[in-house]
Amino acid sequence: MTTRQLNRACHAAAQMAEISKRVSLHTLRHSFATHLLEQNIDVRVIQVLLGHAKLDTTALYTRVATKTISEVMSPLEHIALKLKEVRPPG
Repeated sequence: MTTRQLNRACHAAAQMAEISKRVSLHTLRHSFATHLLEQNIDVRVIQVLLGHAKLDTTALYTRVATKTISEVMSPLEHIALKLKEVRPPG
């Protein structure tokens, strides 16, 4: 399959899915990496899947996975939760 055929298939799929935003193969690749990060797949595994030589390149996707980043709890938050479980309110 040529790059042009792949591009046409990508655009046809976007039309069939009624996606009005601009779509490209890069968009598909970027979405794939972001979804993997949101599923807590190790960034080094994603690096291999995307064929990146440097981890820094793959790490750029962490900027987009804001949902995953916002769900990360610090050790202090874990301690606070445990204290709430141990101590009854009031």
